[in-house]
Amino acid sequence: MDVERFRADAHQLVDWVASYLETVGRHPVLAQVDPGWVRAQLPSHPPESPEPFAGILADVDRIILPGVTHWQSPGFFGYFPANSSGPAILGDLLSAGLGVQGMLWSTSPACTELETHVLDWLVEICGLPAAFRSDSAGGGVIQGSASEANLIAVLAARESATHFASDRHGTGGDLIAYTSVHGHSSIEKAVRIAGLGSRQLRLLPVDSGFAMNAKALADQIAVDRADGLTPCIVVATLGTTSTTAVDPLRAIGEICREEGIWFHVDGAYAGSAAVLPEMRKWFDGLELADSYCFDPHKWLLTNFDCTAFYVTDRQKLIRALTVIPEYLRNAATESGAVIDYRDWQVPLGRRFRALKLWFVIRQFGVAGLRQHVRRHIELAATLAGWIESDPGYEVVAPHPFGLVCFRRKGGDEVNQQILDGLNRSGDFFLTHTRLDDQLTIRVAVGSPQTTLDDLERLWEAVREIAGPRSGTQVEQGAHHRGGGTP
Repeated sequence: MDVERFRADAHQLVDWVASYLETVGRHPVLAQVDPGWVRAQLPSHPPESPEPFAGILADVDRIILPGVTHWQSPGFFGYFPANSSGPAILGDLLSAGLGVQGMLWSTSPACTELETHVLDWLVEICGLPAAFRSDSAGGGVIQGSASEANLIAVLAARESATHFASDRHGTGGDLIAYTSVHGHSSIEKAVRIAGLGSRQLRLLPVDSGFAMNAKALADQIAVDRADGLTPCIVVATLGTTSTTAVDPLRAIGEICREEGIWFHVDGAYAGSAAVLPEMRKWFDGLELADSYCFDPHKWLLTNFDCTAFYVTDRQKLIRALTVIPEYLRNAATESGAVIDYRDWQVPLGRRFRALKLWFVIRQFGVAGLRQHVRRHIELAATLAGWIESDPGYEVVAPHPFGLVCFRRKGGDEVNQQILDGLNRSGDFFLTHTRLDDQLTIRVAVGSPQTTLDDLERLWEAVREIAGPRSGTQVEQGAHHRGGGTP
């Protein structure tokens, strides 16, 4: 492909993406195809001769788009958001165009140094502990996901607990990991991959707000030590997937300090809320953590994949992960004056992911990021108010961030009916969890395009599917709309 052809095709694609973002709300939110439909539309064999880009783009419309679930839709309320934005898309495009392989500082100094710098910016933007800055003993790195970050934390904790003894690498032995019953599934996967094994993971009970019970943690550590086992890592969650519960970071951190256990905090979704000074009360005790992660690709307008992972002692991380073959040796690394991010992750190779985060921070500014997060929190609070005002429904968990968990009174069957009806409609997509062994509907407000009108349509659809039960009227939503929420 010559440069002029690339330029022409790229203009077509950029126009397509711009039109898609402009009209995304017109598509059914959930893909409306059966399993195997997309593959059935594709030719059985690859083309022998080159095909024109216009034909490829036409097949995007004909084959790919019907099989897409539209995460950027204003009606997408499932899981957690996966924010995208123009600046992040352009940053990804530039990264692809440069084609940098940033495994070492020497393979592209800008890739490494920009990443270090924007991760320091995030420390300032989010009011994070100074120990996470690169000018301390710690520092930050971009991982592909919070699942990867959790694995890296477990690996570093494993090596730290075994004093980096070469004969213990790759074995769990008597090492024990701890999280709550609402800890993310990636934590169990991490302890499996790290060689500890699922039976070495203790799932601790939660309190009435679905946060980890710190006393239960202390008691379990005492039991395990009495049994001759070695507590290795505690993973607390700042915003669980089921309810966005926040584990008591300070109490857990103090236990870990006293016991000499690695303390990791998984803030994948809710960590972005720290851009708001008024939300930092939820982060009390984070300064006691040995490592921490959160996902700008969930709530900070930065396309997947972009997880910010921080440690307070980068040498422990590097010692756990460094392998230096002769073909990677170079003068800059040997000088000790540079960061080689290959030593901070599982894979060797890495993309220039800092570009999209840099673009987002610069084009939105800190004020724009705060406005984005604050608006979603306010919208979620408004929805929760409507639900609480209807005697036929109940909000079943605290909702400090952008997630509201609710149920229609009357059992699982009616709530499954509501969930299925919403997702079949094409206008919305929601997911569920189970709390106190009852099916619970989750509404995760997060699309940049979601407005109060979209929430009103959702709430009206919920009550229409469920059928009449209470006297709450649609006008109640209009009353709340006048209450100061934008």
